[in-house]
Amino acid sequence: MYTGTLSPRCHLRPLRRSPPPCQAATSTTTTLPPSPPPSLSTSPRAADPDSLRSTWPHRFWTLAGSAAILSSLSTSASLVSSGSSPALDPLAAALAAYTLADLSTGIYHWLVDNYGDATTPLVGAQIAAFQGHHRHPSTITLRDPCNNLHALSRAAALSLFPADALLSAADAPAAAHAFVGGFAACVVLSQQFHAWAHEKRRRLPVGVEWLQDAGVLVSRAEHAAHHRRPYNSNYCIVSGMWNGVLDRYKVFEALEMVVYFRTGVRPRSWDETDASWMEVAGDEGEHQL
Repeated sequence: MYTGTLSPRCHLRPLRRSPPPCQAATSTTTTLPPSPPPSLSTSPRAADPDSLRSTWPHRFWTLAGSAAILSSLSTSASLVSSGSSPALDPLAAALAAYTLADLSTGIYHWLVDNYGDATTPLVGAQIAAFQGHHRHPSTITLRDPCNNLHALSRAAALSLFPADALLSAADAPAAAHAFVGGFAACVVLSQQFHAWAHEKRRRLPVGVEWLQDAGVLVSRAEHAAHHRRPYNSNYCIVSGMWNGVLDRYKVFEALEMVVYFRTGVRPRSWDETDASWMEVAGDEGEHQL
């Protein structure tokens, strides 16, 4: 999802400023989707294996992010054990963090799927990686864990240590530490949950399929809907609990109209499906096995 390692590369269309769907529908001209450039015809199995392996910087940032999360959660546990906070408060805060993390991943996923391109500051590499993922969805299952998690772990390490220090300086209760630690843990691990949503059943770790079926983790069937045209639903990738509400009430479609009328920028999902989004042969059926 958020990894900055691009394999294979994907060419994104520039953003378009043109009439919204209600006006475009009046046109009688039919536009065929462009042919994929030659560089997009490469099978995901032919990707450079080294780009899927973990490097020492990947391992360092994954370890640093994990340490930041554990530090925050251990601070919460220490406050509870000292009697300064009720035991149920951190549990309620962690549940709230888990719920909010699912919504947050959906909002971010929607943004990078629909706006910006590879040249966008700060998140350009992630935008390109997301579009490459649409074309080669099973590649995420081939990544080493640290290769898959390092970008989010780095964000957690750089933000959580100072946030936890500020909370401690302010004598914040155990619930506050539990919330920030739980939120960071769910966001970092969302990329692993995402990978499992693309994995074949027989290759899932013990218990993961049960968690998916129970709705604790986003399921393969639910996430598979996101990889069907026009790629405008089921954006949340922690548990997917928000997908039904967001899609049923067309929340993202309403936000897209607001963005369009304020800026004139159309989301990519409004247009004919570009070849750079289409799943290549060889990745089909991965959700059924």
